[in-house]
Amino acid sequence: MSVDDSDQGHAIRTGGQGTRVSGPRVLVAGASIAGPALAHWLRRRGAEVTVVERAPELRPGGQAVDARGVAREVIGRMGLDAAVRAACTDTAGAHTVDADGQVLETFRADDDGGDGFIADIEILRGDLSQVLYDDTRDGVEYVFGDRIAELAQDADGVDVVFAGGNRRRFDLVVGADGPHSELRAMVFGPHERFLRHLGHVLAFYSVPNEFGLDRWLLEYQDQESGRSALLRPVQDATRAMAMFYFASADFDVDHRDVAAQKVLLRERMAGLGWLAPDILAHLDDTPDFYLDQVAQVVMDRWSSGRVGLLGDAAFCSSPMSGQGTGLALVGAYLLAGELAAAGWDPDAGFARYEARMRSFVEANQEIGRLNARSRDVPGPDAEPGPDFAGEWFTELVGRAINGVELPDYAGVPDSAAPAGSPITSSAKP
Repeated sequence: MSVDDSDQGHAIRTGGQGTRVSGPRVLVAGASIAGPALAHWLRRRGAEVTVVERAPELRPGGQAVDARGVAREVIGRMGLDAAVRAACTDTAGAHTVDADGQVLETFRADDDGGDGFIADIEILRGDLSQVLYDDTRDGVEYVFGDRIAELAQDADGVDVVFAGGNRRRFDLVVGADGPHSELRAMVFGPHERFLRHLGHVLAFYSVPNEFGLDRWLLEYQDQESGRSALLRPVQDATRAMAMFYFASADFDVDHRDVAAQKVLLRERMAGLGWLAPDILAHLDDTPDFYLDQVAQVVMDRWSSGRVGLLGDAAFCSSPMSGQGTGLALVGAYLLAGELAAAGWDPDAGFARYEARMRSFVEANQEIGRLNARSRDVPGPDAEPGPDFAGEWFTELVGRAINGVELPDYAGVPDSAAPAGSPITSSAKP
């Protein structure tokens, strides 16, 4: 593997004899969840993997994400069940409350066999990202503080120019860089072609646990305005994760402009009761603020030649589905498996991956849309909210949680040992 030192985003080989790996060179953009999960499976299938991440290091915190049904099976096949569960939030359940804090409804983590509103496996996005990174960093090249600036593909490979100045060639490139994927825009077209805004905005950030939170999530919903505030426990009992939710059909704040996002949040949450003012008081001193529109990514195809997409970059179902992480984990397993089963032929591998995933994705996106509709503010011309009591919804949930086959890929190479010599990464400041 050719490794360059540049002013930004360089990788350093730290051990071994520099043995050349015989598998294909695969570049993955994004080191949150989908990217490192894909790196795990690509490495086991025999590929030589590089993950590039524009942030200088892994991003901590983030919202709690869930693994239900078939996604739990993927975690088990990765050999990471114990590590993931050790990092879980250990949430016992959830209470919806009124403005005075009186409990209105209760949901428990063991409801529906652990696949309910509070999942059996619930973990902060940053903590799951750390587990996946720790699992792969000794056999995968990670390049932080850099990004893909240009790429050009031909019949045999993809030439990539990095923002830090490096130029390298790969056999395949996969974008796992989120709903605002730069790689998707570069190869498939502008964001507005694929992003579907669901009319709501979500914000979350960590706060001191001065609220007496103890293993139980608390959520307050103001029925008249459609706004909600939420506090959830995390492993560190001195901290809590706060979340705000509000309807907004005219969201036009840049997803990277944090100062403007905080102004917007304060404006939209003004007058909200319960603990909202106390939570907002920590807005300026939180280390991990995030706000974005509730949106989905809808595409006819998730690949173009030797470039493919995975996770939110390809098929974001929105936080309203509760299944974004499950889609990423299952998609990573299937994408690596199908590419390897096709002898790394991109046309055949990408096509089979899409065929296996499409119905699963559509079921989860439908749940996301339905849940967003259920939070729409009632009006004289509003459509009636969805009726979640019908058998049709039970069937839809079943397809969204378990509605995809996980082949064993018995004839495909599978080694849990790192592919090649250990590699670690860093970025120069």
